Amino acid sequence: PTPSQIFQVFVDQLGQAAFWHNFWVTLQEAGAGFVLATVLAVLIGTFVAQITVVERTVLPYIVAFQSVPKVALAPMFVVWFGFGMTSKIVMATIIAFFPILINVIAGLKSADNDKIEMLTSFGATRFQVFRMVRFPSALPYIFAGLQSGVVFAILGAIVGEYIGAQEGLGYQLMQANYRFDILAMFAVLIVLSIMGMIAHGVVKVCQRRFVFWSGDQSKRGT
Repeated sequence: PTPSQIFQVFVDQLGQAAFWHNFWVTLQEAGAGFVLATVLAVLIGTFVAQITVVERTVLPYIVAFQSVPKVALAPMFVVWFGFGMTSKIVMATIIAFFPILINVIAGLKSADNDKIEMLTSFGATRFQVFRMVRFPSALPYIFAGLQSGVVFAILGAIVGEYIGAQEGLGYQLMQANYRFDILAMFAVLIVLSIMGMIAHGVVKVCQRRFVFWSGDQSKRGT
């Protein structure tokens, strides 16, 4: 199809109530998955980065789980959690979790040892060192992970909907695929691309707001 045809179908979809319902469902799934992934990654990453025993025992299992294709897990999540939003939120959480976790660990380990030793020599507690040195040093890395994680959360929600759903943009994309409606498929893909760009932009705005002191360091991370 020509770009003009795709744009026309895209505009037509914007006027349909069913499209906005599916958009809202996917947005909720991706948003909830992203928030859960962020909370879990920060909590687990903090323990892994600061406690050597936890790093040696837990991190290998996390890496092994990350190596498993998530598409293969999606049908299991549908069986366990049903066709509703829960299975899609779990899928979005799992896919977004690992890139955020790796950046949390790398950021916490990047703290300046001289600052840590100085605070320790003045009697600072471990929590005070974490609050004043480790966590601020990790913020540029964490936001770098969030920029990837928010896009992966949308991808995870779509994968979950594609495997088994009754609503959502992934479900709408799948239905268009079954009908060989290439125009509708391209229109949904454009919407997903716009969602990803906006979500990525929102995280970058938050990064400039909360990590304003980092300068070029905000580009670091994986």
